Amino acid sequence: MTDSDSLCSGPVAALSALLNLPAPVATAGDPLPPLWHWLHFPRWPAHCELGADGHPLHGRFLPPVPQRQRMLAGGRCEITEPLRLGEPAERTSSLAAVTSKPGRSGEMLFVTERREFRQGGRLRLVEEQDVVYRSGRGAGQHPRVLDDSAYPDFDEPWHHSLRPDPALLFRFSALTANAHRIHYDVPYCRDEEGYPGLVVHGPLLALLMFELIRLHVPSRQVRSLSYRLRMPVFAGEHLAACGAPSDDGADLRVATHREARHATAQVAFR
Repeated sequence: MTDSDSLCSGPVAALSALLNLPAPVATAGDPLPPLWHWLHFPRWPAHCELGADGHPLHGRFLPPVPQRQRMLAGGRCEITEPLRLGEPAERTSSLAAVTSKPGRSGEMLFVTERREFRQGGRLRLVEEQDVVYRSGRGAGQHPRVLDDSAYPDFDEPWHHSLRPDPALLFRFSALTANAHRIHYDVPYCRDEEGYPGLVVHGPLLALLMFELIRLHVPSRQVRSLSYRLRMPVFAGEHLAACGAPSDDGADLRVATHREARHATAQVAFR
């Protein structure tokens, strides 16, 4: 499956504003920071094609999973050359793997999607995303009541903080064409999927981690990156994206007062 996109500057300016940045992180001709290509190539299915959870009923590469809960588990990206804003690009998507495993609440499908991005006929980056589809409903290991006053502990030299609220989550959903109701529908979130509050998008947690690279070592070019989303963060909680340089890259994480590693990431520089 191949899609095209002009990589216009509007989505980058919009996410920059959402993150309270003083100016867009890139303008026409500039390289996109790691994973900011997620703002492009949006898919907007017809409304009648959405399931009760807000996701497309049949996904893109797999049959429907009954009473499914969809979670982005992690991913990897190899960057030969950054994509440049304002230059037409192509994305080719394919199914890399599907693995079925039994879970406590029902069947679990682990789906890996591979995406190749090209500009000017050259392969610029290759990305893989791991998505888990879980059949059945379960409350999981989540707090019953959220503490919106506690702050995370960290001692890394790189860090920035955020307290996501419902408006921020709604705006991020719109920017990424994400209609999953766990990000904006509190009654659905609690009654149907067993969460105590609105769930912060996994891709937003990943982007916050990689913002540390742009902020602290902007001259370093990322060769590869990987990330894993381990436990959800909820709207109203104070989170910190923090990290430290390593020998040839960096180690990153997202923390709250509840958990030191809601998400983790590794970066390798050229």
